[in-house]
Parts: sequence; C-alpha cells; structure tokens
Amino acid sequence: MITIYGIKTCDTVRKALKWAEEQGIEHEFHDFRKNPVAETVIKKWEEAVGRDKLINKKGTTYRKLSDSDKEVLAGQSPYALLSSQPTIMKRPVFVGDDQVLVGFTEAEKSALLK
Repeated sequence: MITIYGIKTCDTVRKALKWAEEQGIEHEFHDFRKNPVAETVIKKWEEAVGRDKLINKKGTTYRKLSDSDKEVLAGQSPYALLSSQPTIMKRPVFVGDDQVLVGFTEAEKSALLK
C-alpha cells in the first residue's frame, strides 16, 4: 500500500492516480492542500529525496514567494512553510513502507512497480 500525496487539481497527480489504478497498485490519496502534512513528515521526505527534488522552483507558487520566504526554504527549517504552502513541493509524492518518490517520471514509475 502506498500513499500518493498531492492536490486533486494537479494534472500530474491525476495522471499518477489513474496510472496507479491501471497498474493495480493499492493506494490511498492524501490531498495536502485540504489536509496539511506534518512538518516532521516533510522533513523525512526531504531526508529521503533531498531538498532540490522536493521543492518545485519552476512552479508558480515558488516564483511568487517573497525573497524572505525563499531564504526560509534555503535555510535549516523550511518545513513550516512547506506544510502551510504545500504547492511549493513537487507533485506527486509517493510514500510506501520503505521509499519516498517525488515526481512522475519513468524512473518513479519503474521504482513503484518493483
């Protein structure tokens, strides 16, 4: 069983959910805009995949951040900001028993099928 984190309105998240269904992957969806993720969980994600992979610097939300908020993201404790503004994170985030994957490329698909 995996949990797929994201937002329902994200095209990539919708594709990932559809793909998981088609592959018969047992999963649940967690909309992190409606149900924020705890800072401690986000910290674990960052430790697993790295900050550069977790934060979507190409996204609209990131580009609209103030310089001080961008400094927070680059600092030692960005987790409160990421929890309160989850659309800064790349989507989807796949969490299984022993893995965290961010994004929906062929590499993530292959890893999920193993």
